[in-house]
Amino acid sequence: MTPRASLFAATFAASLAPALAAGPGLVMAPVEVDDRKAVIATVETLREIAARARIGGTVAELLVREGDRVAAGDRIAMVVDQKLALQVQALDARIQAQQAQRDQARTDFDRAEDLRRSGTVAQTRVDDARTRLDVAERTLRAMRSERDVVLQQSAEGAVLAPGSGRVLKVPVTGRSVVLGGDTVAMIATDAYVLRLRLPERHAASLKAGDTILVGSRGLQSEGTAETMRRGRVVLVYPQIDQGRVVADVEVDGLGGYFVGERTRVYVSTGTRSALVLPPEFVTRRFGVSYVRLADGSEVVVQVGMPTDKGLEILSGLRAGDEVVKP
Repeated sequence: MTPRASLFAATFAASLAPALAAGPGLVMAPVEVDDRKAVIATVETLREIAARARIGGTVAELLVREGDRVAAGDRIAMVVDQKLALQVQALDARIQAQQAQRDQARTDFDRAEDLRRSGTVAQTRVDDARTRLDVAERTLRAMRSERDVVLQQSAEGAVLAPGSGRVLKVPVTGRSVVLGGDTVAMIATDAYVLRLRLPERHAASLKAGDTILVGSRGLQSEGTAETMRRGRVVLVYPQIDQGRVVADVEVDGLGGYFVGERTRVYVSTGTRSALVLPPEFVTRRFGVSYVRLADGSEVVVQVGMPTDKGLEILSGLRAGDEVVKP
């Protein structure tokens, strides 16, 4: 049995035409099948997002590499700007000096109030002392706010993943110098599709909701049985690109593929008449496919594409032949 025959035995056994299902043998008769075209599709991510540096500086920590999975909000790098640390030190010194001025202004104000109660000084001196104390306190609050701004800028050195997915590219290395807005990593989101391109003559026959068959992966070894899965066309792009119509196909399990990996798909481009057999009627010996006729003889057949109704027989049988299971 051919690799394709063995893979489609269970799938097509329940969907045979009524004329083929009666009795231990069956009479070959043409049936309408989907005319499927084999094309190569590419695994694409629906969206690539960039994790960017929010400040300029040096990459002090790089926590991811190509292929790693990240979740939204994960820290993937740390950018450090030494000038910000120096600004914090300078602000700390100014804050300490301003605190001393504020303390002296409070002492002067308290003394002025004591002298005013004893009638030694005028009220204007008390008012001046209160003004100096207010100015000193507000200046101190402004310096502390300025220090908080610099500390926040330092905290923004953490480069966070903007979404969940797999890291595709990391264009920087440790100790690299980056500017604000530079890309630190490119992340492929967890939404993947198969993107296929068909000649524009098939544009009218392709529409959203169509079922396609997904064949072997590009990484599959030669001679390995082709594993067929079903996919669904979710989007047909309205623009013809270099003489081809582009469509996206939704298939379960694409997260285990490489982005850019190629795989074979079979797209229905119409219907045609063909002879089909259930896979269990075909045997494979020494690389040759055989079918047993009702008179006991065996004939060599050429097996074509699997269809929803069985295996297509390209040659070796004709309409009216009666075949039995081997």
